[in-house]
Amino acid sequence: MVTKLTLEQMKQCVRDHFEDFVNKRNAGVIRKNMTPDFHDHDGPGGKPTDVAGDEQMMVGMYKVMPDLHLTIEDLIAEGDKVVCRNIWRWTDPSGKKMQFHGFILWRFEGDKIAERWATVTSPVEGTSWEAGQASKPVEKLAS
Repeated sequence: MVTKLTLEQMKQCVRDHFEDFVNKRNAGVIRKNMTPDFHDHDGPGGKPTDVAGDEQMMVGMYKVMPDLHLTIEDLIAEGDKVVCRNIWRWTDPSGKKMQFHGFILWRFEGDKIAERWATVTSPVEGTSWEAGQASKPVEKLAS
């Protein structure tokens, strides 16, 4: 099935999904936003999964990253796909500010997301959380 959404509607769907699923910690929203046969090619541990697998992954992330926040840096849409470049930030249990970067490709069917591919960097410490400053190092205090 081809998507019936415009490019802007698909981009807004991705924005809304990340806002609800990550920033508002509403794991159940995935069941509303994805097709029943949704396929995540790069799920937890880099293994394919479905809606339930991604929902479980996020519930786990909420527990170990209670201040997890995602920022969308770029969204590009063409045909039935949207590419998103984003940054995930949180504080680890020792108080270190952490982040990783992601590139996600979403494919739409009808008005829902049908497939996902993702590439993410390894989590790193020592970067700024301020908007527009993600790549600038944070000065570390001398011990």
